[in-house]
Amino acid sequence: MGRTKTRSFGCGNQEEGRKKDSVGIAKQEQRFAGPVPLQLRFCLPATTTQPKISLHAGAPALTSSATVKPLPSRPLRLRLHLRPLLMSASAPTSSLHLPHPAFRTRRPTLARCRSSLASSSHSSGGAPPPPPANPNHLIQTLCANGRLARAAALLPGLPAPTQRTYESLLIAAARAGDAALTTAVHRRLEADPIFRADPFLSTRLIESYAALGALPAARQVFDEAPARDIFVWNALLKALALAGHADEALARLSDMGRLRVPADSYSYTHGLKACIAASASHALPRVREVHAHAARRGYASHTHVATTLIDCYAKLGVVGYAEAVFAAMPERNVVSWSAMIACYAKNERPGDAIELFKDMIASDAGLVPNSITIVSVLNACAGVNALDHGKLLHAYILRRGFDSLVSVLNALMAMYMRCGRLEVGRRIFNWMGKRRDVVSWNSLISGYGMHGFGREAVQVFDEMVQAGLSPNIITFISVLGACSHAGLVDEGKELFESMADYSVTPRAEHYACMVDLLGRAGQLEEAVELIESMRIEPSPQVWGALLGACRIHGHVEYAEMACSRLFDLEPRNAGNYVLLADIYARAKLHNQVDVLKELLEEHALEKVTGCSWIEVKKKLHSFTSVDNKNPPVEQLQALIAEFVAQMKNEGYVPDTGIVHYNIEEEEKERILLGHSEKLAVAFGLINTGSGEVIRITKNLRLCEDCHSVTKFISKFTEREIVVKDVNRFHHFRDGICSCGEYW
Repeated sequence: MGRTKTRSFGCGNQEEGRKKDSVGIAKQEQRFAGPVPLQLRFCLPATTTQPKISLHAGAPALTSSATVKPLPSRPLRLRLHLRPLLMSASAPTSSLHLPHPAFRTRRPTLARCRSSLASSSHSSGGAPPPPPANPNHLIQTLCANGRLARAAALLPGLPAPTQRTYESLLIAAARAGDAALTTAVHRRLEADPIFRADPFLSTRLIESYAALGALPAARQVFDEAPARDIFVWNALLKALALAGHADEALARLSDMGRLRVPADSYSYTHGLKACIAASASHALPRVREVHAHAARRGYASHTHVATTLIDCYAKLGVVGYAEAVFAAMPERNVVSWSAMIACYAKNERPGDAIELFKDMIASDAGLVPNSITIVSVLNACAGVNALDHGKLLHAYILRRGFDSLVSVLNALMAMYMRCGRLEVGRRIFNWMGKRRDVVSWNSLISGYGMHGFGREAVQVFDEMVQAGLSPNIITFISVLGACSHAGLVDEGKELFESMADYSVTPRAEHYACMVDLLGRAGQLEEAVELIESMRIEPSPQVWGALLGACRIHGHVEYAEMACSRLFDLEPRNAGNYVLLADIYARAKLHNQVDVLKELLEEHALEKVTGCSWIEVKKKLHSFTSVDNKNPPVEQLQALIAEFVAQMKNEGYVPDTGIVHYNIEEEEKERILLGHSEKLAVAFGLINTGSGEVIRITKNLRLCEDCHSVTKFISKFTEREIVVKDVNRFHHFRDGICSCGEYW
C-alpha cells in the first residue's frame, strides 16, 4: 500500500502538536477562569465634559465620547470584575459599554460563570461542546511527554492508528529503550492492511530495532518488507555499521548495485563507517573500494561523503589520502574543516592542524568553528607545546561562549597541563565545580602523571572515588601510567588489583602500564611473569613496554624475546629494530647490529625521523635531526658545540653509543650535535628573551645525550627549559631535571 502522508524525519511535528495542546489547554483555562479584575481610572478635570477612561488589565486604553457632568478634580478609582464573555462582546471601540451588574461588589462564582457561558452559547445558537479527544492525537501526545505505559495501553483498543501514531510510538520506544513496545508496534503493523507495506514505517521500525541493539529483528523487517526504497536500504546499512558488521554492510551495498537500487550520499556514508568497523588489516582496501565506487557515481565530492572519507582516512593514519579528498572538495562546511583539523591533530601533525585552523578562520567570515573544531585545535596546541596559541584560543573560547561546554573546558584544561602549566589546568578544574565529569578527572590525573607527580595523581584518583564517580578504563590507564613515571610500584600493584572492585576488566593497555611499571623498576622477571599470566593475547604495547625496559637495563635475552613477537605483530615498525640494535650496541654485539641493519634495508623500513617543535612569538618552528646542511642549522650546531666544549672541561663525555654507524668518534659527535631537540634549544636561546621559559616538544623519546646537554645549558644560561617527549615532561632548571633520571 502507498503512504498516507509526506515522509517525516525527526519529531518536529510532535513538538508542534505539543504547542497546539498547550494553546488549547490555555484557552480552556482562560474560558473558565472566572472574573477578570480590571481597574478604571477616571481623570476628570473640573472643566471637562468628556472623561478619558483607561483600562489597567493589559487591554488598550479606550476613550468614551459620552457626555458627563463635571466632577471634582480628583482621581476616582473603581475596581471592576468583568466576565471574559463580556470583554469579547463586539461593541464599537469608540465607546465602552459597562452593564450595571458589573459594578456590584459581589464576586461571581465559577459555577455561575459556566452557567452563564452555557446559556449564552445555547441562546445565541453557538457551537455545541467540543467532541472528545482524538485517540490518535492522545497517543502521540503521551509519547511526546514520555508516558509510554499509558500510550502502550491505549494501542490495542485503537481502531485505526495513523502513520503519525506508529512513528511516535517507535521513536519514543527507541529513545526509552523499550523493546516490548517496539515489538508490540511491529505486531500491530503486520496486521494493519493499510500500513504494513509502508516503506516509511519499515524504515522507522528498522531504526528502532537498531537503537535497541536487536539487529536480527532489524534484518527480519528488511527481509519481509514488501516495498524497499532507498530509505529502507540506508536504515539497514546504518544498523549494520553501528553493530560492527562490516562484511554484511558492504555485501548489502553491493546488492544495491546488483538490484539497480540507486545509492545516495547516505548509503556511501554508512558503507564507509562499516569499513572502519572492520579489522585494521582489511579496513583501508575496503575504504578505497567504497571511495572509488562513490567517485564513479559522482558522490565522492559531496560534502557529506567527502567529510566521512576524511574521517576514515584519518582513523587509518593515511593523511595523504585525507588531504587529497579535502583539496578536491568544491564546497566545505565547518564539519569538513573540523574533520581535516582533527586528522592532523590525531596523526602527529599538530602544527598543520593549527595552520589549517588559521586558514579556516580566514577563508570565510561566516564560517564559525564549533565545539569539535575547538577541541581538535586545543589538542593540537597541546601536541606541540604551543602555549601562546592555546592562550589565544582560550580568549576566543571566552568571546564565543564556548566555556559553557564541558567538553571544551576539559580540552582547555588538558591543553594547559600538557603545555607545562599545571597550576592553570588545576584552576580550570576547580572552577568547573559540579560540572566536572569523568573526563575532567582523567585529564587531571593524566596531567599530574606526565609531569612525574605520581603521588598527586593517586591522590586525585582517591578524591574522584570519594566524590562518587566510578573510575573507567581511561582512569586506570592514566593513574597506572602516573605510577610508572614516578616509580610507585606498590601503589600501582594495589590499583591494578582494585580494578575488579569497579567492574573494570583489565585490557592490554593496563597490562602494558604494569609491565612498564615493573620494567622501569628493574623487576623484569615479574614483568615477564605478568605477561605469561595474561588471559588475553599480549598486544604490541605490552611487548613494546618490555622492550623499552630491556633497553633501560640492558637485558638482551628478554629484549630478543619481546622482539620475536613484535616482528610478527608489527612487521613494518622500524622502531622495534632500532631499539634492539641499540641494546645490541650497548652490549658490544656489533655483529647483531649489522644483521638488524640488513633486515631494515631488506624490508625497506625507515626509522622515524626525530622532530622537535618550539613556539617563538606565536609562531611554530620545527627541526629535524637530518636537516644539518641548512646554514641556519649550522649556526645552531655551532652554538651547541660551544656549550659542549665547556661541558667537556667539566667532565662531560658525549654518549656516542647511540650512533649505530661504523664511523669515527668525531663524526659520531657531530651527528649528536644535529639532534633536533638540541637545535630547538639553541633556537630558543637566540630568539627568546632572558628569563623566558623555553618550551620544546619531541616526537620520540629524549635521548641520554640530549638530556645531559640540556641540563648543563639550563644551569649555564640560568634558563628554565621544558621538554616534552613521547613519554613525559622534563623540567630542566639549574642543571637538574624533574624526572630525577627516571624516565
